[in-house]
Amino acid sequence: MTKLTLGTHPFLLGFEELERLVERTAKSGNEGYPPYNIEQTSQTSYRITLAVAGFSESDLAITVEDNQLVIRGRQTDDSEGRVFLHRGIAARQFQRSFVLAEGVEVGEAVMENGLLHVDLSRSVPEQVVQTINIRKG
Repeated sequence: MTKLTLGTHPFLLGFEELERLVERTAKSGNEGYPPYNIEQTSQTSYRITLAVAGFSESDLAITVEDNQLVIRGRQTDDSEGRVFLHRGIAARQFQRSFVLAEGVEVGEAVMENGLLHVDLSRSVPEQVVQTINIRKG
């Protein structure tokens, strides 16, 4: 018996890329830092919000690489000469990745009260009805 996967199912023609996309998403394996929200702000727009307290705009980089939104943070350690009795706020780097569907565009990014907001919008494709003529053979 042959195992049917998403990309090889006979009713899903041309969806091989979707299976690779699911695999890539599973491999991105983001741990829990920094925490984030994803909200739908309209029928065609979304907002990703990351809690990046302690990071400045210059500590963050946002790129789109091969339909993948990548947000990286790197803080400089300014603890030299300081004595901490307790250190619960770690200055650590992170990378958070989000796979974007075809047609999703990254808009603006805004830093506000320790939260980084990244706006996304999805273009709605036109509904096209195509009639195929049958040729006599």
